[in-house]
Amino acid sequence: MGKKLTKREKVKLRVRSQIVGKSNKPRLSIFKSNKAMYAQLIDDVKGVTITAANSAGMSGTKSEQASLVGKAIAEKAAAMNISQIVFDRSGYIYHGRVKALADGAREGGLQF
Repeated sequence: MGKKLTKREKVKLRVRSQIVGKSNKPRLSIFKSNKAMYAQLIDDVKGVTITAANSAGMSGTKSEQASLVGKAIAEKAAAMNISQIVFDRSGYIYHGRVKALADGAREGGLQF
């Protein structure tokens, strides 16, 4: 594949080596495609996904959809009594849709 993907994969692995999600403070992992935005809360100790949200079927701009995904994952986390998380940007630069998702999650009540 291209050089950009290889660079992002290296950054992703470097960041993941330092971040560990636990059951009381899970890791919020994101993935963005050209059409949708995905977010998961992951417990790395058990190796399970706690909950997930995505922008499939949402209307609005991509940034608005990302913000709604952040709010949705925050609501699901609040229902499970999770208020603190570790943010994993998955090698993406923290701006645009990634920042919109993080801001939406913060508005929803998550702390990171």
